[in-house]
Amino acid sequence: MDILLGICLGISLSAACGFRVFVPPLAMSIAALSGVWTPASGFEWIGSYEALVAFSIATLIEVTAYYIPWLDHFLDALVTPVAVATGTIITASMFTHFDPVLQWSVAAIAGGGSAAIVEVITNITRLFSTTTTGGLGNSVFATFETVTSIVLSILGILLPIFTAILLAIFLGVAVSKIWQMREVKQQSVTTE
Repeated sequence: MDILLGICLGISLSAACGFRVFVPPLAMSIAALSGVWTPASGFEWIGSYEALVAFSIATLIEVTAYYIPWLDHFLDALVTPVAVATGTIITASMFTHFDPVLQWSVAAIAGGGSAAIVEVITNITRLFSTTTTGGLGNSVFATFETVTSIVLSILGILLPIFTAILLAIFLGVAVSKIWQMREVKQQSVTTE
């Protein structure tokens, strides 16, 4: 059961990284310092006050930067590999008694993969928002991303299995919508 909880917690927090990279590590640091979550061996530093301060500052900078219209697109390109790496590290920090090869393999696939999927979906959505609103809707989208990252982080720590199921449903709907938009675009191109 610990393995399932670790995977669900890792996926939930990694997916939250796809919305905002530093919100989940900040939530983990708070959870570790308050005794709600215990990091795996080698990841105890997440629960230090130094990490809390660093994650707080990084979160504040990241959240603020997404409200600057030209900077949000630059951040999307820059943040994608960082989100994948952070998702991988987050998921690896969930497993206390794992063989390192298995620990990092699961972390890369489950954590890095879920962060990458969410990051790609948010990038596509931001691009759609920019092209349809001329960038005026991006601040609304930035707020939605931040709130979603916070909610996913909190739910992921408190209810990891429920959050993983909720994420699976969300990702299924999002991929379906993107696929439908792609088909509509292809149909419009073929009729022209």
